[in-house]
Amino acid sequence: QVQLVESGGGLVQAGGSLRLSCAASGSISGISTMAWYRQAPGKQRELVASITSSRITNYADSMKERFTISRDNAKNTVYLQMNSLKPEDTAVYYCRVRIGINYNYWGQGTPVTVSS
Repeated sequence: QVQLVESGGGLVQAGGSLRLSCAASGSISGISTMAWYRQAPGKQRELVASITSSRITNYADSMKERFTISRDNAKNTVYLQMNSLKPEDTAVYYCRVRIGINYNYWGQGTPVTVSS
């Protein structure tokens, strides 16, 4: 089994910053793409950002200039630096790790609340 442990979420004021971390452990040989998703109440889960094993990144348009995804392969960890946070960024943020091309694993989610 694969275990993903997220940290760094919490409450922040609008305009502030948070840095999310997701550490993978277990049967994690062959990690490829790592990503962050989020889901707000009443909305579908959406991609925030992803990063490939070669560190090619992809961002949702609304987050591209404010968020930065990175990874530390030696630590099997993916990060999401979130700056200039807005109330509409409030959501549960989920870490997703792809093993090879056939398997995806999800974290439990960490809530982020941005107050105005």
